[in-house]
Amino acid sequence: MKLSILDQSPISSGKRAQDALQASMQLAREGEKLGYTRYWIAEHHNFSGLSCSAPEVMLSYIGANTEKIRLGAGAVLLPHYKPYRVAETYNMLATLFPDRIDLGIGRAPGGSAEASIALSDNYLENVRRVPELTKQLLHFLRNDFPNDDMFSKIQPSPVPDITPVPWILGTSQKSADLASEYGTAYAFGHFMSEKLGPEIVASYQKTFIPSVSLKKAKTIVAVSVICAETTDQAEELALPGILWRKQNASGEGNGVPTIDEAHRSFSIEERKQFISEAKRKMIIGNPQEVKKELYRLQETYKADEIMIVTITNSYEDRLKSYELVAKQILST
Repeated sequence: MKLSILDQSPISSGKRAQDALQASMQLAREGEKLGYTRYWIAEHHNFSGLSCSAPEVMLSYIGANTEKIRLGAGAVLLPHYKPYRVAETYNMLATLFPDRIDLGIGRAPGGSAEASIALSDNYLENVRRVPELTKQLLHFLRNDFPNDDMFSKIQPSPVPDITPVPWILGTSQKSADLASEYGTAYAFGHFMSEKLGPEIVASYQKTFIPSVSLKKAKTIVAVSVICAETTDQAEELALPGILWRKQNASGEGNGVPTIDEAHRSFSIEERKQFISEAKRKMIIGNPQEVKKELYRLQETYKADEIMIVTITNSYEDRLKSYELVAKQILST
């Protein structure tokens, strides 16, 4: 099984954004040593508790501190940007770090309505244009505009020897249809979807149209995982993330709380209930339990790769979770 890392670069309670970003760089370095295939970092804007608003800056920093792990955005939120500028940025990264750059394409706002307006004026109109914007971005990356198109006269420089690999990210049938129509790889966010993920991914795989850059459908499924030496420890580590998500939903969120803060906020019965509910979407457990569930998920989705997102209060516990999973799967 191929495993990869999706990093939302969370800020822990009592820590600074600088601490979170440094922890992200360390996670990428350790992930490379452990054998993870790729490291993607998410883009968020004015989102309480998440520190990365500019993935391209972090990818440049992380690329300079790693050697071979693939790097990418999960995702560039295309409604906020012009396709030409995105192509220039990721061509630049692909020139600096040859054959290592992925370009994830998404349509979510990644933050508040006010932030979306500040970034792109008419976000909703740009969301409607995502198919058009995506097609234009792919033309820039592949340098294959029709000769009569005005953009055939320009290139997003520097032009790397190996272009960034485009992925369409999403949680809906729309994103799957777009990826299959345009012949790109597809990453499905199982950890943030309430929809019938396996059916959506299967439809992408069935209707995929080969392109100049990809001859066969390729899928990643992203899942939230908390792994510890024992099941009880993993459930304890999961509580702060559960509290943090509830706080964000009510507009009260800040950094990811501590375990003590979660204990003070939840009764014993609530902890049991919330962990039980979380396990419907998350994988929480000891290394053997996590391995079993990851293989089950891969089989359910017929996925080529599993991408893991882990949020704990302690950056050390997060790193340990990735380490335990890697030792259980990647070292066998």
